[in-house]
Amino acid sequence: MRSFYSVALGLLGASAVASAADVESDVVQLTADTFSDFVKEHDLVLAEFFAPWCGHCKALAPEYETAAQELKEKNIPLVKVDCTEEADLCKEHGVEGYPTLKIFRGPDSVKPYPGARKSGALVSYMTKQSLPAVSDVSEENIEEFKSLDKVVIVGYLASDNKKAKDAFNTLAESERDNFLFGASDDAAVAKAEGVEQPSIVLYKDFDEKKAVYTGDLDSDSILAWVKTASTPLVGELGPETYASYIKAGIPLAYIFAETPEEITKFAEDFRPIAEKQRGKINFATLDAKAFGAHASNLNLDPSIFPAFAIQDPEKNHKFPWDQSKDFSIEDIGKFVQDVVDGKVEPSIKSEPIPETQEGPVTVIVAHTYQELVIDNDKDVLLEFYAPWCGHCKALAPKYEQLAKVYAENPEFASKVTVAKIDATANDVPDAIQGFPTIKLFPAGSKDEPVEYSGSRSIEDLAEFIKTKGKHQVDAVEEFTKPQEEEASSSSSSAAPTQTESATGEASGEAARDHDEL
Repeated sequence: MRSFYSVALGLLGASAVASAADVESDVVQLTADTFSDFVKEHDLVLAEFFAPWCGHCKALAPEYETAAQELKEKNIPLVKVDCTEEADLCKEHGVEGYPTLKIFRGPDSVKPYPGARKSGALVSYMTKQSLPAVSDVSEENIEEFKSLDKVVIVGYLASDNKKAKDAFNTLAESERDNFLFGASDDAAVAKAEGVEQPSIVLYKDFDEKKAVYTGDLDSDSILAWVKTASTPLVGELGPETYASYIKAGIPLAYIFAETPEEITKFAEDFRPIAEKQRGKINFATLDAKAFGAHASNLNLDPSIFPAFAIQDPEKNHKFPWDQSKDFSIEDIGKFVQDVVDGKVEPSIKSEPIPETQEGPVTVIVAHTYQELVIDNDKDVLLEFYAPWCGHCKALAPKYEQLAKVYAENPEFASKVTVAKIDATANDVPDAIQGFPTIKLFPAGSKDEPVEYSGSRSIEDLAEFIKTKGKHQVDAVEEFTKPQEEEASSSSSSAAPTQTESATGEASGEAARDHDEL
């Protein structure tokens, strides 16, 4: 299963491109015989574990090659391993999907690469990894350092200001994957940059180019400012930027535009609104022709553009602008302020409430979610599914069997509900990363649901309800007993197959085998 952010980028329509040729490549191909020695000989290595037939690997290839060319000058090698030829090496490094990117600092220090699969993101991230958490900045290297990345943060702090330096260093250590940090204790350097000690300056290649912080010198306060100052007033939403906006911790305003000219115009028109709401809402334009399908996820009609909506990813609240109204910047500005002031109710997409519940699996819709999942004293097992999901369709008959045992036993039914919700047709409180996702909402602890990650056999699901539910309802024997009787009454060699068939699937199939959103 790919992460939520990779899945969301798929929704935004990132397209595959052809693989780069290996001729005169700056990407070093390694084997089991060469990998270990190469990693030992270099302080920092980015490795791609790939398969030649993998479409995502082919899409990455030209980006990876471009990044390798740029990083070669910084002595940061990019390597690749063909897992169809080096299966044992890939297994040794825990490769479960393609492509897998990992960062090596010698053979014993390994971590996954978390960034976007674009050359700019690869270069930026690996450059940060090559430098100390805080680099020394001087009169001689200040200009070069400021140009190393799109956003660079420099602390101008006196050598005897221990409290400020400790806070800055703590922040730099925690955020070194996201930003470049430098520091100078030379008052003359600070003066040349137009600031006085203590100050923190964020240099950027957009908007006002430079922002100065002079607030409380604690790491949390500085970080809050950095997140705001490093975000464009009106940015551009796409595969490389989507994840950072979603993780920003504040709502995001989507501006759907159909042409490059319209994108440029709206970016300028919305600047005053974005300036007013800075730190409260981020604003970004979105190419409606390329990514217009994403409008439906915001409860907008994807056939009507331009369009506008605000999304709060943390609460999963959506505030779409009424598309029957004129696309008036002035009116939308008032709408944005009303959202900030809490005067606008979130839009909730919901299927109609079922008049009757047919079948043992309780059907949940957005308008019944609170009542049937949260506001009751039952343990609720809830499957988040999509109608088109192949894994969901495979699970359906077994899930019906599971629900039937609880629904037809009065004692069980009073304590357990087995339910499902179409997460494509109903807004749900939490972001769902793949289908099916199964969660148990224990009675008395509904705000702490437990996500299921075991095999999709009926017995294992029943055991999950028993061990994780408050009521500890034990229905496991209801599923195992008939199978045991069948096996014991049959002397044929087919008995194990019949038992496996009764469970629905081999227990080795894990719930991580999701279909994408």
